[in-house]
Amino acid sequence: MAGNTGTRCGDFKTSYAADTTLFATALSRNATLLGIVLLALAPLSFAGIEPVSDYWIALLIQIGYLGIAALGLNIVVGFTGQISLGHSAFFGFGAFASAWLNNTFGIPVVLAMPLAGVMTTAVGMVFGIPAARIKGLYLAIATLASQFILQDFFARADWFTGGTAGALAAPFSLFGWELRTDRQYFYVVLVTVVLLYVAAGNLLRTRDGRALVAVRDHYLSAEVMGINLAKYRILSFGISSFYAGIAGALFAHYLQYVSVEGFDLLLSIQFLGMIIIGGLGSVSGTLMGTAFMVLLPEAMGGIIGALQQTEWGNIPAITQGLTFLKQAAIGLAIVLFLIFEPDGLAHRWQLIKSYWRLYPFSY
Repeated sequence: MAGNTGTRCGDFKTSYAADTTLFATALSRNATLLGIVLLALAPLSFAGIEPVSDYWIALLIQIGYLGIAALGLNIVVGFTGQISLGHSAFFGFGAFASAWLNNTFGIPVVLAMPLAGVMTTAVGMVFGIPAARIKGLYLAIATLASQFILQDFFARADWFTGGTAGALAAPFSLFGWELRTDRQYFYVVLVTVVLLYVAAGNLLRTRDGRALVAVRDHYLSAEVMGINLAKYRILSFGISSFYAGIAGALFAHYLQYVSVEGFDLLLSIQFLGMIIIGGLGSVSGTLMGTAFMVLLPEAMGGIIGALQQTEWGNIPAITQGLTFLKQAAIGLAIVLFLIFEPDGLAHRWQLIKSYWRLYPFSY
């Protein structure tokens, strides 16, 4: 064709393999790698100056282990279409299991953490058995029962959890080197987050991952296609529990103490809020939702503190109302997202990218 210089414009996919890559475009891949590199540099000091404070390092660690647990819940709810109201109990089981393996058998923390994930997987698959036969509200009640069963187990099993006194967890160590500071432990969390998020992204590209999504989209059609519904429903609970167990182990060895009271129903609801705000069925959206849920109370606290320094801070009705709003902010955010942005932050981010990619011809 006359005038055709042969210059390519955009990203072209010429095979199914190219169309199912982990990253849709080279730009998204490079941006992700750049983000990981910047995060890896965050705890370092340059010329004696620490660009990221200890406060923000602690928040990033919290986002990391909660993001892993939330991703596990998204595999059940977002990818497979099931419901689970007992996710915090599996998160707690992983925390107690890792501390128990290290304290009782002397297994190094670096090995106790994945073993705790395996133990939590077994427990999750046992409680996921009802998912093979029931769904909807009935499954929600069954998973809610698992929350209370495990909570009661935590309080009574002194040999495993220390009972109401809780259990001590040793600091993370590697080749005899203990990582006691937040800046050192940050790298453990970062590496774990990257590995598990890449694994979840790759899972969706596999035969089993597509089967999970088929069960979610239309279970009758999936069964007609030869997909074993019971197998994949239970499998999704197992994978979800593994992620929760690893996240719980990271949490335990970060705080170096595990208490029964920390794994209640409220935490399970918060995990649900993370994946609703981030986007059901989205790997990257899960991390967005987790960051939003962790940073929202901090932002509200900052706003309240700033207002208390003004003339409005002398009015008790306003200060008390703002304090209540801080406590209710998470619930309010979940409701607002369900009404105005039901597909979550991941969907909104896709719309923003599409707008700028097509600008000025976005119509």
